[in-house]
Amino acid sequence: MKPAAQLTLGALAVALALAAGYFAGTRQTGHPAASPAADASPATAGTGTGGKKILYYRNPMGLPDTSPVPKKDSMGMDYIPVYEGEDAGPDDTGAVTVSPARLQTLGVRTALAEPRTLDEPVRAVGRVAINERRVVDVAPRFEGWIERLHVNASGDPVRRGQALFSVYSPELVSAGSELQIAERLQRDASSDPAAAASAQRLAEATRARVSNWQMKLPEGTKAGSGRLTFTSPANGIVMEKKAVEGMRFMPGDALFRIADLSTVWVLADVYERDLARVKPGQHATVTLDAFPGRSFDAAVAYLYPTLDAATRTTPIRLELANPDGLLRPGLFAHAEVDTGKATPVLTVPASALIDSGERQVVLVAQDEGRFLPKAVKVGRRGSDHIEILDGIAAGERVVVSANFLIDAESNLRTALASFTAGKDDAAATAKAYAAEGTLDAIDLSTNSASITHGEIPALKWPPMTMDFNLASPDVVKGVAPGSAIRFEFEERAPGEFAITRITPSTAAGHKGH
Repeated sequence: MKPAAQLTLGALAVALALAAGYFAGTRQTGHPAASPAADASPATAGTGTGGKKILYYRNPMGLPDTSPVPKKDSMGMDYIPVYEGEDAGPDDTGAVTVSPARLQTLGVRTALAEPRTLDEPVRAVGRVAINERRVVDVAPRFEGWIERLHVNASGDPVRRGQALFSVYSPELVSAGSELQIAERLQRDASSDPAAAASAQRLAEATRARVSNWQMKLPEGTKAGSGRLTFTSPANGIVMEKKAVEGMRFMPGDALFRIADLSTVWVLADVYERDLARVKPGQHATVTLDAFPGRSFDAAVAYLYPTLDAATRTTPIRLELANPDGLLRPGLFAHAEVDTGKATPVLTVPASALIDSGERQVVLVAQDEGRFLPKAVKVGRRGSDHIEILDGIAAGERVVVSANFLIDAESNLRTALASFTAGKDDAAATAKAYAAEGTLDAIDLSTNSASITHGEIPALKWPPMTMDFNLASPDVVKGVAPGSAIRFEFEERAPGEFAITRITPSTAAGHKGH
């Protein structure tokens, strides 16, 4: 090979070696917990950069798995260190400590649990209806013909005493003639008291008959023409008009229907679960889609005595003023009936409650960024606040935003605490065994060792080679693969054995105990 070629190949090899070294150094710098040095020095790994003691390492995916030393999961992700002060104490199960920077990132906000008068509205939907107490029909009680209409369109406003229509009726002609004859006889028979009294009785009977027709013929009137004008009996709006000029009407025909809309009703449907909270006289607020941004005051006037079996609702009647005529019958309405009690009760904002259906929890803010979940018993629910019957006291500060994120972290801490507590309890009651064998291999990345051991009568194991977990990397410190050893191990879970101690052995054979 030529010297130039040799020089080129040598330079390339040096460059590759430098690149490999730089890459390895970069990986070690980015993941110190996964480096061999970190694995081999648990004392160094047990202290964080801020000087806090590392208690253990938890699974990065939230699984209930912890490790006393740095390790990776099955996907190569580093386990996350849990520092002293971040774990939950015996009285603070599930407590979470959040750094100030993370609090700002999450946008955590808190509010005080405090007594307040709880507004407890019952919401219902309904429609605007005519006040039935203010509807009148104009229906003549005699037969006749309409000669002229003075109000000739539905929807026209009318005032009390305003002329509606003029009629001609033969019965009015007859009544008017009788009245005139009776008045004349009464005048002519002034010298005969009996005849005068008879004429007076005839006149009074005629006037009574006309009065029963709801008409008035004053004394001396000349009603022989049989023509009269009907007037409106009330203020209001013409809702129906059946009268037409020239038409014949019969006694009892309703020619006009007039409704006074200065007050209206709202008929709203209330679900049966809310019926016990609604009572006559309660204040209500009505809003309409036709007038967004506006609200109208109303009062509960009546609860109907029937229940719709199909919708499980009962209608209630709300009465409200309508001086401007904005509330038209038939408009869709939303009603909120104020059923709250005047006595203040302990409440928290509605957003502070985490309700899974099976449990109700609030997160109580403590000192130094600690948040403790507390189970509560809730009572009545208002529009913005919820009554708390038990679980927290007045003056405690609860989280009202980002609480679901903190609660998820709290649930993870609780699961880890219970998991590690179970492991500690199992370790305290675990059975210990001892055996002799040969240390075949050590794998600190998985915190395990492969050992060939002799028969272990206590477990009815024959001689074999198997893998054991290491209680700590210190167990294999100073012991080289291939060494004859005496080891002690525990069964910490069914089928899970961890070596707690290894010492060199000079025995020639591998005999278990």
